[in-house]
Amino acid sequence: MGVLLALLSSLTWGVSDFMGGLASRKAGPVHVLSVSYPAGAVVLTIIAILVIPGQLSTEVLMWGASAGVVGAVAIGLLYAALSRGPMGIVSPVTAVMAGAVPVLVGVSRGESLSALAIGGILVAGLAVVLVSRETGEQARIRASTLGLALGSGAAIGAYLSLIGLAPVDSGVWAAVIGRWTSTVVLIVVLIFFARPFVRSGFPWLLVLVSGVIDACANGVFQLASQRGMLSIVAVVGSLYPVATVTLAWVLLKERLNAVQLIGVALALIAAATLSLTS
Repeated sequence: MGVLLALLSSLTWGVSDFMGGLASRKAGPVHVLSVSYPAGAVVLTIIAILVIPGQLSTEVLMWGASAGVVGAVAIGLLYAALSRGPMGIVSPVTAVMAGAVPVLVGVSRGESLSALAIGGILVAGLAVVLVSRETGEQARIRASTLGLALGSGAAIGAYLSLIGLAPVDSGVWAAVIGRWTSTVVLIVVLIFFARPFVRSGFPWLLVLVSGVIDACANGVFQLASQRGMLSIVAVVGSLYPVATVTLAWVLLKERLNAVQLIGVALALIAAATLSLTS
């Protein structure tokens, strides 16, 4: 169940990243996030109260607030990278780091991985690398954009780790607190550092749907971490580039070459393998 929930969160994150990346090309990343995050926070709070009740404690507040600060940095870097470079490269690069950090955290906390689990993690890592392999004009990416993607991935990995370490009886409250904390951080950044918000031509529907989907993915991942090892569910959650790249291929006509198709197939194999270890 933990792996299945993590897979659901990865698919949802992939869709949200695609939509958020498109919106960021029409409006600044901070402006997009300052709208999408509050919308997602409201919906996730309602879910926490009415659908998935959990214990709200000081410890949950601590983990959630810490995750929120890190998450705001992560998503800001991610949307900036997505708005500057090809989604088919940026998204997989972030995923490599996003999956690696929780594995290190989980193992350092005593999680023991079987040979099958290690094999699944390695296949997942290879899948992400292959999905990111592009050729021709699409393969060109500036060093600054690559740096944003790597920094975003590391921050996403830290965020997943913090959410995953919240108490198992907390429901989705850590994700809720994290989302509200990120919202405050992003609005402060918007007020002091971003250019004035212009509502004319702003992609409202795209931004609002993206925010709600992303928030729900965070909640689903917290539930996944309560039902499986962090080092495994985080790797499955980091397979989100498969959905992003596929949508970019279908809707934006970004080409998906043979190597990338192999990467997509390996991602599915990795998810199936890791599901056997949960």
